[in-house]
Amino acid sequence: MTLHAPEIKIVDKMRIACDGSEGALGHPRVWLQIPEQQGWVECGYCDCKFIHKDFEGKV
Repeated sequence: MTLHAPEIKIVDKMRIACDGSEGALGHPRVWLQIPEQQGWVECGYCDCKFIHKDFEGKV
């Protein structure tokens, strides 16, 4: 079994929604808040990592 690395998305807002990006195969939509000091947050369902554009390359 091969494990794939979690997806990383660069975003321009501090509050974002994640639904797994796979339509019916995704997960329930959840709203995530990126902490301003940290600059990133991970989805608890799919482990997708959302990085605010101001922190790109610093995380």
